[in-house]
Amino acid sequence: MIGYMLVGTNDLARAGEFYDALLGTIGASRFMEEDNYFIAWARKPEETSFGVTIPFDKQPAEKGNGNMAAFYLETPEQVKAFYDKALSLGGTCEGAPGFRPEGAEKGFYAGYFRDLDGNKLNAFCMVE
Repeated sequence: MIGYMLVGTNDLARAGEFYDALLGTIGASRFMEEDNYFIAWARKPEETSFGVTIPFDKQPAEKGNGNMAAFYLETPEQVKAFYDKALSLGGTCEGAPGFRPEGAEKGFYAGYFRDLDGNKLNAFCMVE
């Protein structure tokens, strides 16, 4: 059910070097990254992955700021329904469902939200 986990960082390059070395010991390598925003590692892209990110709100990364649990779903329709349900239950928007990066027509599709306690979550799928 969990697709990936992110933790926040204030120095993406330094964090990248650290996790390249650490996660390399278990057979994981970089498979996705966006300059000045995030890096993700996995053993295989279709398995659970781990990443580091500069927090979306541009505030300093602290324990909890930049951390996020992501739920892997199968279709964009399921992602949107999951996101809409979270908002209907009182969650708040952190990024409406759509392709990332914006403008893409396939690949990573996600909707981001915070729960009632402010924990950041998302639902995502991969579209070919």
